[in-house]
Amino acid sequence: MSAIPAGALRIGLVSVSDRASSGVYEDRGLPALQDWLVRTLASPYALQTRLIADERDVIAATLRELVDEAGCHWVLTTGGTGPAPRDVTPEATLDVADRVMPGFGEQMRAVSLKYVPTAILSRQVGAIRGGALILNLPGQPKAIAETLDGVFGAVPYCLDLIGAPYVTAQPGAVQPFRPRSAQAPSPAG
Repeated sequence: MSAIPAGALRIGLVSVSDRASSGVYEDRGLPALQDWLVRTLASPYALQTRLIADERDVIAATLRELVDEAGCHWVLTTGGTGPAPRDVTPEATLDVADRVMPGFGEQMRAVSLKYVPTAILSRQVGAIRGGALILNLPGQPKAIAETLDGVFGAVPYCLDLIGAPYVTAQPGAVQPFRPRSAQAPSPAG
């Protein structure tokens, strides 16, 4: 593993899928998350990726490990947010949460409702554990990008408030919103 740049945002990516984790089919969640990050983030970041089964205890343990041991500031999960009996990502996230951030779940569903009426079946959660923001995303690559585009404007300021590195976006990507008092000074002064 290469050295993590000083001041880099540490991001944990977790794809939750029984079939992909057992090799029945190729995981598409982690590549979709990585593609979105490459297109969006201008700030340096380092990734920790995990492909795991839909098991509540395994999901919770993975989230704890990424935050408590790997020091991730932002953890994105994909999959396991629907109403099926094996969809337990929200429960596992709440098991490890210090605080729930209901606005993220509400906004993620609102974004998805623009595209599919079944978005009301999603149980996505946003939560804080220690100094990390955890967001549950849908499982489909297109929905991952749409959802992240819909909430990213608020993510960097949330990360600022919990002590993560300052995050900037690529030109042309969704730009973070911060109150004037929270904006970094421009390089020109």
